[in-house]
Amino acid sequence: MGLEISKTANISKLSDIEESSRGTRFVVGDNSMIDSFVKVKTAGGEGHVFIGDRVYINSGCVLYTGNGISIGNGSLIAANCVFAPVNHGFKAKDKTILEQGFLPSKGGIIIEEDVWIGAGCTILDGTIIRKGAVIGAMSLIRGEIPEYTIWGGNPLVKMGMRE
Repeated sequence: MGLEISKTANISKLSDIEESSRGTRFVVGDNSMIDSFVKVKTAGGEGHVFIGDRVYINSGCVLYTGNGISIGNGSLIAANCVFAPVNHGFKAKDKTILEQGFLPSKGGIIIEEDVWIGAGCTILDGTIIRKGAVIGAMSLIRGEIPEYTIWGGNPLVKMGMRE
């Protein structure tokens, strides 16, 4: 994995950033923090991970590189979130799921700036969370979330707007 970590970033010694055999890049911007027990796993695609400036990723989060993850400046990720920008093939019953490999990318995961994602959320491939959005704890996110909106739950429902 090509590690490109700002000198002002704080990466816990208890985090686990896996080496990549495919040349996956892991970029962390200025004054960002990766807490203890955050796992970055290179799996399921050719995507890179780009973490902007002043991003905080709290303890217990798992980021699969898959089809790529981009987290914008000033975003906050609470504990125990899972970023899964990858999908397994499974439709052919004459093959095991393992034999079917991964499906084509839906675009990875894009989180714009000033986003807050609550604890225990799962973010799926093809998700775009626009600037200033807030996602409540324990939510399942897929698709596009408009800027400055507040969402929560599973199924995900709009709960309001930032004022």
